[in-house]
Amino acid sequence: ETAAPLIPPHPTLPKLRAEAAGCRACDLWERGTQTVFGEGRRTARILLVGEQPGDREDLEGRPFVGPAGLLLDRALEEAGIARADAYVTNAVKHFKWEPRGKKRIHQKPNAVEIAACRPWLEAELAVVKPHVLVCLGATAAQTLLGKSFRVTKSRGVFVASPLAPRVLAQDDDGGLRLG
Repeated sequence: ETAAPLIPPHPTLPKLRAEAAGCRACDLWERGTQTVFGEGRRTARILLVGEQPGDREDLEGRPFVGPAGLLLDRALEEAGIARADAYVTNAVKHFKWEPRGKKRIHQKPNAVEIAACRPWLEAELAVVKPHVLVCLGATAAQTLLGKSFRVTKSRGVFVASPLAPRVLAQDDDGGLRLG
């Protein structure tokens, strides 16, 4: 099962966000506090995709507001890109975690969970139509560029893709270099 039946005809970002809020295409909604949909301008020239929301993102309902978001903000600033001029999202829209004491520990989403969320990501790409698509980490890159894509081999190199005129992948460990 995927979120495909939930994608509205003639989608807009507000329509997609509203529909995604009630998504039950996989089991992750049961543990997540809320759906964390992408945010940014519909006319953004750059779209950045991470793996999934983290603990802080899940609690606040906004992407890239936790530690990874701080790293992203620094990288964008160093590249001379205002975050307000970008669109940021994740391949998976709910936080996958397991309890460890009082902490919620990040767990990597599996293929079923990634496939369930892929229609949301494809719809975001279709609405935003970015000039540059940056996949942050292996999960985002393999979701959009195929299972055989290896960030370790193609990190920072533009690759041919119908998704955007310029597509690249970076490590998700803070090694983002956009300039």
